Amino acid sequence: MRIVCVAGARPNYMKIKPVMDALEARGAEAVLVHTGQHYDAAMSDVFFEDLRIRRPDHFLQVGSGSHAVQTGRVMAAFEPLLDELRPEAVVVVGDVNSTLGCALVTAKGGALLGHVEAGLRSRDWEMPEEVNRVVTDRVSDYLFAPSPDAVANLRAEGYRTDQIHLVGNVMVDTLLANLDRALASDVLGRLGLTRGQYALVTLHRPANVDDPAALGTLLAALDDLSRECPIVLPAHPRAAAQLRSSGMSERVQLVPPAGYLDFVALQASARLVLTDSGGVQEETTVLGVPCLTLRENTERPITLTEGTNQLVGRDRERIVKTALSVLESPPPRRSPALWDGHAGERIAEVLLSGAGPAGHPRPTDLGS
Repeated sequence: MRIVCVAGARPNYMKIKPVMDALEARGAEAVLVHTGQHYDAAMSDVFFEDLRIRRPDHFLQVGSGSHAVQTGRVMAAFEPLLDELRPEAVVVVGDVNSTLGCALVTAKGGALLGHVEAGLRSRDWEMPEEVNRVVTDRVSDYLFAPSPDAVANLRAEGYRTDQIHLVGNVMVDTLLANLDRALASDVLGRLGLTRGQYALVTLHRPANVDDPAALGTLLAALDDLSRECPIVLPAHPRAAAQLRSSGMSERVQLVPPAGYLDFVALQASARLVLTDSGGVQEETTVLGVPCLTLRENTERPITLTEGTNQLVGRDRERIVKTALSVLESPPPRRSPALWDGHAGERIAEVLLSGAGPAGHPRPTDLGS
């Protein structure tokens, strides 16, 4: 059985690797397609090496652009490749533009389509990722949900029971498979850090970094917090210069972007993590590290109810007050069910079982 596995951006690598491994272990032909949506040669090479992912079988080189331009390029490049490969199924992961573009091409091309991380909802329509994930679910045959809340969302939206599969979290598969190697990293020594003695920050969402008022508020909060706890923030040189020019305190230590293993090591050894990343919310939950999400919503509410995450939004006082409280009294370590390192295996079993959904079903409210 030939199954095309699509990756478009760095977070996709961690999600597609467990699925590919499980498919190939069961004798399937897994064809890896990299759209090139986000491609930095140096960082991509590090991630492929860290995760031990083989080189893509096909590289589409779509590059950057507006949402419409990028999605269109993905579709135009993927359509002839799909016609050439003629797979039985295509697997897309996450919520980037490549996910949406390849999903639309597959839905019209006749192969079965599986969406990994189906059912996640922030209900924030200003997030492009929310549009991508909702539309991708609509045209998918297999909906691979990471958590019960995602299953509940899909059921409420009218999807049939035979489409929905609660499989667990593929990001956790990759984290657990590489945790020992990550913890052996010397990144703390290289950056002059001490385990449990710093806060780690990541910022990348446009609502936080492209809005001067929002960014200014966040930087002020980090300045306040840095007086109580050293802060480390990985950033590309261009982003670092932008942050400094926007008023980031010199007490915040800006460091180069980290590869996968080094970044996991930084998370695992942090006293606290502040982020606007969905994946980091999940990883900190598994690692048992307190996490504050710098957003007003999350598509991963299970990290709030069964993890170490809290939403603090973009309010300076709220961020600092919550951070100081967490530093004083960290939350207990918890881990959701099925976040056990076997999600990829469950996905492969469904895809290879031969019991696919009947007739390329769509949600019942749209008709079959």
